[in-house]
Parts: sequence; C-alpha cells; structure tokens
Amino acid sequence: MHTTGQTTTLSRRGALRLLGLAGLAPTFQAWGQDYPSRTVNLIVPQTAGGAADRLARILAERLEPRWKRSVIVENRPGGGVVVGSTALARANHDGHTIGLLGSSLSINAVQRSDLPYDAVRDFTPLARLGYYTTVLVADKSLPAQDIPALVALAKRQPGKLSFGSNGIGTAAQLAGELLNSTAGIDLLHVPYNGAAKLYTDMVGGLIPLGFAVASSAAPFVKAGQLKVLGVTSAQRSPLFPDWPAIAETYPGYEAVNWAGLCGPAGVPPAVADRISSDLVALLKEEHVGRQMADMGFEVATLPPQEFGRFIRSEIQRFAKVTRPVSEK
Repeated sequence: MHTTGQTTTLSRRGALRLLGLAGLAPTFQAWGQDYPSRTVNLIVPQTAGGAADRLARILAERLEPRWKRSVIVENRPGGGVVVGSTALARANHDGHTIGLLGSSLSINAVQRSDLPYDAVRDFTPLARLGYYTTVLVADKSLPAQDIPALVALAKRQPGKLSFGSNGIGTAAQLAGELLNSTAGIDLLHVPYNGAAKLYTDMVGGLIPLGFAVASSAAPFVKAGQLKVLGVTSAQRSPLFPDWPAIAETYPGYEAVNWAGLCGPAGVPPAVADRISSDLVALLKEEHVGRQMADMGFEVATLPPQEFGRFIRSEIQRFAKVTRPVSEK
C-alpha cells in the first residue's frame, strides 16, 4: 500500500493478497461447519474411574451421535496433570485433539516453575463446563459447628489444626490456603493421594478437617460421621442448598474446582466456536443435566473468550494466596 497526496492506492500485489485472503474466508468458516472430519481424541490428565474421567466419558458418549464421529477418551495421568496437559499442548491444533482440564491448570501455573508449557499461551480455551461443588467437612467431634466458630478455634490454637486435601496443586488445597489468607488463620495442609484415605482418617479422628468434592463427602455427612462447615462456591450450591457457603461469613471467598475443555494453541476460531456451542447444547439436555447433578457437578458454561479470561483471572487470584512450591 502507498499514498500519494490525499489519495490511497493499492499495489497490484497488495490487491491480489487481499483478494486471496477474502477467498479464504469461506474456508475458515467451513472448518467449523465440517468439524469434525475424523475421530476426536479427548485427553484426560487423570486416572480412569475418577470424577474427571466419568465426566469425560459422559461427554464423549453424547458427542459421538452429535458429531457422527468417534470420541475416544485417552487417560494420560502423571505429574499432577502435567503429563496429559503437555500431550495436549503438543498436539495438532486442528481441533481433533482436545482435553478436559481443570483448576490444576491455573494452580500449577502459580505453584510450579518447571512446567513444560505455558498455561495461557499454549492452550486454546474452548468451553468452561462448570465446577464440582467443594465442601469443608469436619470430624464430628471438632468443637466448632460453623465457620466463625472454626476461625475462633484456629486463632486460639495457631498452627495446631490441620486440613486434608486430595493432593498438592488441587482446588481443595487452594480452598484451604484461601481460607487461611481470608480469615487470618494458620491451618496446616496435609496432602493425600486421593480422597478415600482422607475420609478414613477423618472418620477415625486422625485429622479434623478436609476439603473434598461434595458428592463424595455427602454419604459420610448423611451417616453422621462428618459435619459440614461450608461450601467453597460464592453462593450456596443448588445441589446442596442446606449447606452454607463460606462466603456467607467472608464475602468474596470463592475456590471452585472447575472443569473445561481446551485444545492446543492455534485451534481455528470457527472450530473452537463449534465445539463450544455443541457442548453448551449438550449440557442443556435434561438427561445430561441429571447425570451432572448426580456427580455433584454444577453446570456453569463459558464460551471460549470468556473462559480464557476466567483462567487468567484464576491464575492472578491464586498468586495472591500461594507461592511456587520451592519457595515454601
């Protein structure tokens, strides 16, 4: 392009280039219309049988008839979700390899300096699906029935009370760290390799507190073996409306165990929009909604761009309450 006085003209080469790009516009759009053109691999960076795996298999089962293509769930556990996340980041960016990621993506971005990928630059957000309701439960003998009483007890016994989680770098750990920061207390973190041993130790009186997925804690609460102090979402969960939110005591407190689909960086926008819209439509189906509720999963969708902003905001928020593990 060049200018002469007040007149702007296109060079022949520039004009041809613009015409060429214009001719590609229908092609870009067709990518979304024709997607998927072959089998879709859905990477889950956790072991088979867990909550994330069950969610992925429900999605795959319902997406196959919609897409008329096979959707294969590929479990790639290891390294605190780093193995599977790395495989996703390095996959072809045509949208035929996608991954079910969660809160650990944003937590690892803060706590780990050894990641082989960048949590923002190396992924394309496709759709946030929602989150698992997380709850703070207590041993029935703990002399505190609610959050104010727990905070008062913790302040009388600084560094004496501990809480369990299903591991370092999980939403459950961050929920405890955030409560410490918000309430000005010092609960000690005890990481477990999954929630089963945590429940055993809590019921046995070996650890007084634990943050866990509400649906898995509910049977222990119903049996009178554990008691609920509060859920970690900003409001009471519609799935467990009788359980108070910690935010009712500390407005602004929120630590959700979210889940969403991402692709590697560079997924075409038309493909990302197609995947997002199909997922939103899927989650509105009554049968799927019941399955989500039975898992303790609250549907709260976000489209690609908003999901990307959400991930960045989570990283910024977590950076205020936790540090890289090597600095602790």
